[in-house]
Amino acid sequence: MTNNELETLKYPIGKFIFPENVTQEYIDNCISILEYFPEKLERLVKKISEEQLDTPYRPGGWTVRQTVHHLSDSHHHSYTRFKWALTEDKPLIKAYYEDKWAALIDSKSAPIEMSLQHLKAIHFKLVYLLKRLSDEDLNKCFIHPETKNEVSLKRNIGLYAWHSNHHYTHIENLLKRNNWL
Repeated sequence: MTNNELETLKYPIGKFIFPENVTQEYIDNCISILEYFPEKLERLVKKISEEQLDTPYRPGGWTVRQTVHHLSDSHHHSYTRFKWALTEDKPLIKAYYEDKWAALIDSKSAPIEMSLQHLKAIHFKLVYLLKRLSDEDLNKCFIHPETKNEVSLKRNIGLYAWHSNHHYTHIENLLKRNNWL
């Protein structure tokens, strides 16, 4: 496999790009992606077998099961980051080792239903919150400990809409490549 092929498998929709000029339309579109993502993901994975769930979406990548659990874990962290930024002045958030979390027994073997249900709940709460934020709220920030960069909530909305589509496409492409759809 060439480096270009591997890069395409890693980033099937490309890397996240945050627009210089963030419009209300952009924010609304991202929130809509977040609103409908849990059900869209559930429709994609609900009929695949245990063997298919334990298939990596790319060489050296996570299995479908690990990816679903990762989405739940990651979006839970994101929701907390939104709440911190809204209630504290530029809080320094806590990062987590997503690869180590994905290697834990629950991520490697638990039924995906628990993470699908968790995604539905966390996205319901998140979208309810996001739809009610003011422009002032959207400009609030948290500080990421690894980069020391300030991350605005409007950027984080875009990032997690991208993150949803990024991992959805990983799974969808695997299913298509193997004629499992």
